[in-house]
Amino acid sequence: MEKSLLAPGHRACAGCAMPTTIRLVLDAAGPNTIVVSPTSCLEVTTTPFPESAWCVPWIHSLFENAAAVASGVEVMQKRMGLDTNVVIIGGDGSTFDIGMGSNSGMFERGHKILYVCYDNEAYMNTGVQRSGSTPFCAHTTTTPSGSQSQGNARPKKDMPAIALAHKVPYVATASVAYPVDLRRKVKKALQVNGPSYIQVNAPCITGWTFEAGLMIELARLAVESGLWPLLEYENGELVGVKKVRRPKLVEEYLKLQGRYKHLFKKAECADMRGQIQAMADANIAKYKLVD
Repeated sequence: MEKSLLAPGHRACAGCAMPTTIRLVLDAAGPNTIVVSPTSCLEVTTTPFPESAWCVPWIHSLFENAAAVASGVEVMQKRMGLDTNVVIIGGDGSTFDIGMGSNSGMFERGHKILYVCYDNEAYMNTGVQRSGSTPFCAHTTTTPSGSQSQGNARPKKDMPAIALAHKVPYVATASVAYPVDLRRKVKKALQVNGPSYIQVNAPCITGWTFEAGLMIELARLAVESGLWPLLEYENGELVGVKKVRRPKLVEEYLKLQGRYKHLFKKAECADMRGQIQAMADANIAKYKLVD
């Protein structure tokens, strides 16, 4: 058995999808890889000074400039005649919000860099605040549910569509519940002569509030309900879609998470659950997830 390139002993929460996601990404990328990470749960749990769980070269940047730092690494690699994978691994806060300008510049300039976003749908490291990735009606500390609110009022930002608008040659969504698919997409992305973007659904036990041991089931339910379609784009064309044999109701996914428990307390919240179901149904229709 090959040694994992993310060593044990990191300080991530038990039941967190992030370490599993990173191991799968590094397993596919291999040791000939340099990773750049912005501030995130990943950074604080894998590199508490003076320790590190990384078995590949790893660079920590600011929240907002991972793509700029990685761009410099990639340019220097070319100038030195080296062929090393340059991979950015960041959470949704830096990807969707704080680092958007830097990411846009990297995409526009066409650097040969793979950007992997482990998407846990809020600023989990700093107290579960809402991010641009937070789904509709999810409870966070800055979109609390209560008598005057049913959680986050805004829809989740469509980051893959933003990458596609930048003409990124390879864009995909993935899930920690489908490891073979995730590894395949990472290997494919690293062969692209230009930027690539993979967004991975990564449940957070702290922010989503679910029972320990349900991480993979939750990630699978997100896919099977149609809320998280597994997609693959090459040069702007949709080339791959994972079919869903028997779509699950979104309620099966929502009811396992504390961040949605308010939607099951009042009769009037049935309409909110219906709106979320409609989002899943729209994905099923748009991407033809069911034959």
